[in-house]
This record gives sequence, C-alpha cells and structure tokens, in this order.
Amino acid sequence: VAQLCVCDLLVAQCDVNCCCDPDCSAAEFSLFTTCSVPIVTGDSRLCSQKAAIYSLDVEANPPERIFRLIDHINPNVFCIHTANYQQALSFVSPETPTSENFDQLLKQFGSATFSTDFDSWSVNPDSQISSDANGTYRYEYGVPIQTADAFVRLPSPVVSSWCSDANPAAFLVNQATKCSRLVSVEKCSTIQAVSMLFYINSSILAKWHEFVFQVNITVQSIVVQSLSGIRTLLASGEVLRLPTVLDELCINIVFGVSYHITYTEAGEIIEAAASFVLGAITKETLSIQQSFEISFTQVNAKPVPLSGNPGYVVGLPVRAGFRPQGYPLPLQIWFAAELKHLNTDKYGQLTILQSTSNQDCLAAAGARTPVLFGYNMISGCKLRITAATECQVLALTLLDLLKGQNFPEYVASFGNSQAQDVLDWVPITHLHTSEQVEIYNVFQSSCQIPVSLEIEVQWTKYGSLVNPQARIVNVTATVTTAALNQLPSRRERIVSITSSVVFTDISSPAEPGYKARPTINIKLPFDFFYPFV
Repeated sequence: VAQLCVCDLLVAQCDVNCCCDPDCSAAEFSLFTTCSVPIVTGDSRLCSQKAAIYSLDVEANPPERIFRLIDHINPNVFCIHTANYQQALSFVSPETPTSENFDQLLKQFGSATFSTDFDSWSVNPDSQISSDANGTYRYEYGVPIQTADAFVRLPSPVVSSWCSDANPAAFLVNQATKCSRLVSVEKCSTIQAVSMLFYINSSILAKWHEFVFQVNITVQSIVVQSLSGIRTLLASGEVLRLPTVLDELCINIVFGVSYHITYTEAGEIIEAAASFVLGAITKETLSIQQSFEISFTQVNAKPVPLSGNPGYVVGLPVRAGFRPQGYPLPLQIWFAAELKHLNTDKYGQLTILQSTSNQDCLAAAGARTPVLFGYNMISGCKLRITAATECQVLALTLLDLLKGQNFPEYVASFGNSQAQDVLDWVPITHLHTSEQVEIYNVFQSSCQIPVSLEIEVQWTKYGSLVNPQARIVNVTATVTTAALNQLPSRRERIVSITSSVVFTDISSPAEPGYKARPTINIKLPFDFFYPFV
C-alpha cells in the first residue's frame, strides 16, 4: 500500500495536495495545505491489512509530510482472512473453443477434475511471460508505456528548448513536442538520439489475457527531407537507415518521429508503429529541431472526425446524429450506433440541399453540402410543375429534397461531443409555417407543399472570457409550406425551393461597468483537470 496512490494523475509531475505522490519533493510537500487522500488501503474485504496514513505537520518550519504504516483491522464479521487464490479476485475471460484448440481444451477440462492454474497451460516461453511477476501491463490512462528496458521515449523541452529524453509517453495521451538538439557531422554516427535505432530498438511490454509479451515497434514509413526542405516518401519504409557521413554531409539524421499505438478496449497494446522524417546536416549545422508525436487508435473502432476541442471551430461541420424508432438499446448506445452507421450524411454531419449549376431540383436530389459552423448559407433550385403533377407525391418528394433521406434529430453541443454522452447533444426543434399567398389562383382543390427549410443555430460563448468556447444551445428547423392548387391543362409553373442556415450568437453581453480581471499567461499541464472535463 505504500506504493499505491490514487491521486497521482500527472506523469512525472507533482500533484497538488497528493501526499502519496512519489514525484513530489520535500519542498513541494511544504506548500501543501492538506492531504487529499489521508489513508490508502488495499482490498477492503480483508480482515487485517496494512494501511498507509498521510498527514501534514503544519507546526514544523517548513511544514513536513508525515507518513505512517499501520495495521488496519476490518470490524466486519464477514471478511477475508487470507486471500490464497489471487485469480479469484478478478474475472478471466474463458478461452473460446476452436478447431485448433479443441483437443487441448478437452485434454485439460475433459476429466472429472482439472486444474485452473495458468502454469499448466501450454505457453511459448520465448514470446510470453507469466503475469505473476508483474501485472501492470494492462495500461490505464496516463500510465507511462513501458518497454523491456525503460519506457517509450517522447523527447520534449524541459527548462530550455533543448531535448530531454527522460519524458515518457503516457497511454492514451496524444502528445506533440518540439525541441532542439546539438549535432555535428563528425559525431553524428555516435549520437544515439538522431538514429532510428534509438526509437525502435526496445519492445513495448503488453498484456494479453493473463500473459505478458513484447510488441515490437515497426517502421511504418520513412520520409527523406532534402537540405532545401523538400520531402520525399520512400517506397519501402522497412529499411533501417542509420546516420552516415557522406563527403561533408551527415545523412539519415532523425528530424521527426511519429508513434501510432493500437490498443484494445481493455487497455491491451497489440500493435506499435513509428514514422520517421530523415534529413541531412552540413558542417555548418550546430543544432537541429526535432518533432515528436504519439497517437492512439482503438482496434475495431471507427474514428469520427471532430469539429473542435471542446468548442466548435468556425468553418468545421456541425456534427449531428439521430435515433431510430424502436432501437432495442439504451439511449446512449443509440447515439453511438447511429453516428457509426450513418449512410447518407457522411460522418454524422448536419447537411442542407446543395445547389447545382442548372438549378434543377430533380437533378439536385441526393446532393447535400455540410453545414459549416459560423457560416450563414443559402441554397436552392427550381421545379417545373405541370397539370399532370400529383400534389401528394410532389410534397413528399420536396420534403425529402429539403431534409434529405435521414434528417438528424440531435446536434452535438460541442465540437468533440462523444456519441455516448447523451447530455452533450441538443434535440432539433421542428416547426411548420404556411404561406398565405397561393402559388397560382384557380378555384379547385389544393394541398400544401414544402417550399423552404430554414435552420437557425443558436450558440453561445462558454467558459473563460480569455478563451471562450463555442457551444450550440438550440437548433430550430422550420419548414414553410405553400398552397398548391390544381393547374389547368397545358399550363405549367416554375416553383423556387430554398434552404438556408443562420447562426445566431445569444451570448449574454458583459455587465455595465464590468472590468476584466488580470490574467496570467501560463500553460497548464495537458491533464490538469483529469478526470473532469
């Protein structure tokens, strides 16, 4: 329990008021006001166990952290005296029988009694290691990605702009850094940090079920940059190119590395790849700027592009989705399923009718253009109506033309709203109005046909006054209809069909006499507010 710390959220940084954070020094402890986690225990079901007690001695000068390790007694009569079967404390997914492993499973479990010890399983010792030695390779958010010798390096500037190789890459934390490094042509072959081998020579420790194995970092692509800055993608990126002195140049110097990690829903890393940008330096070159990046993709998950983080960015599409009737899943799953399987509006975007060059509504059927945040838009077409036109069929055709086949029911309030976060989605309000003027005046039966769709998006500035974020709070779709009377024989009319989008800022104005408070221009850590948004 002395090594457990639930408030340690920042990687290689001291968390405020986290008295169990191993990254905090005595000087930082002296600045704490309280211990956010005063006691740390293991399994609460045990009858007796060790407990770590943390407190602050405020009377000392400077204040000090006090750490004690005591025996914690569970007063509950129904407690576990000895946990002699660790595997029973967690659920292990059973192995699915297949044609390849059926004989092995039958031999293991086919008798009257059998053992569930994992040591009896047939495991290749060269590729896998039992998890009893270390069970920490099923990664959680923010945990450094471990390798066989240390961790995945993501060099970054620390105090100055020079690169520090002690920065570990954290799981599920997308990062992008730039830093400078001293180089020279004479020593380029001996500087490890400018060689491809420095970034791929270690294997990532991963976990599959109850076994730990190593995932090699493969080379995905290599881009060569000339002295003038022109970049060329090599046809084969699997060739290892080491720094080499050629005449008065040193070639194959690493200018940039981009890691891409593929993981499962359970936090198991299954694949790792790296893309490189290689260049050359001359004798006059004293330092270079390197760029590093890491991104993560969940296996069997379709990525959905965002339109801001968190607020909408002007010019990016407004994200939308809909819920089908009778879908046999909870509400939050409905959103996730539909944003993944939308087939008419690409990536679940709010769209309107797209104008065509000939302005023919029949030719424009199916042509849609996405609604871009902050852009007021208007489009339309013309429809030729004859005496043989059936009004009811025409009304349905025009409604499909204006709304599309699957008009969304909800719009994302933020540019990064996730499908499963139901409260982050705003329902679209539908209104209907009718024009008083008839399209043509003859004294016969008439019906209503839609002639326009007007979408009003109301948004507000959300968050800090220094960096406000655009948030959609209301969306209204108004369909305007007009009376269509029976047209006399051998006569025809041209009807204009329009579709428009208007964005309205409804942010509250500043109060009279309000004076903005002075701000401090600092950069917070990337996960300062984790796990809160």
